[in-house]
Amino acid sequence: MSMPRVRPMTPADVAAVADLEIESFADPWPPAVFFEELALPGRAYVVAEDGAHVVAYGGIMLVEEDAHVMTIAVHPSRRREGLGTSVMLALFDAALEGGARHLTLEVRESNHAAAALYERFGFAAVGRRPRYYQDDEDAIIMWVVDADRFESRRRLDMIREQA
Repeated sequence: MSMPRVRPMTPADVAAVADLEIESFADPWPPAVFFEELALPGRAYVVAEDGAHVVAYGGIMLVEEDAHVMTIAVHPSRRREGLGTSVMLALFDAALEGGARHLTLEVRESNHAAAALYERFGFAAVGRRPRYYQDDEDAIIMWVVDADRFESRRRLDMIREQA
């Protein structure tokens, strides 16, 4: 099986992304949110497609030197294939190209697989948002600081080589 291609998300992808959103999250974003996000400045969204199928996606919001990972999801049947890594690499590249020096995100306290992926990219837990999710689960706030420095870029190169 060939590795899916990661490319910028377009409005034509929103229906497939919205379907994947429903399969991935208890409180999914409606399609209108993705259309709005794609139209806003300082946003970068990508999809991973395998043939004609969107199998993963992610997006960031850039605010000055910070990039906030807004969302990332991998189709449930395609998890543990490296798709999350490919999407995160594309988001990191977009963040750095957009002038970001630091990245942040929230992850469900119970989502250990996602947290492990983020830790691989240099994210560290720095706090929590109590009852952040609709089901009252806490979110762990994670940051990677100085992502533009040599050490972080070297980490990205190593991840890229292993992908």
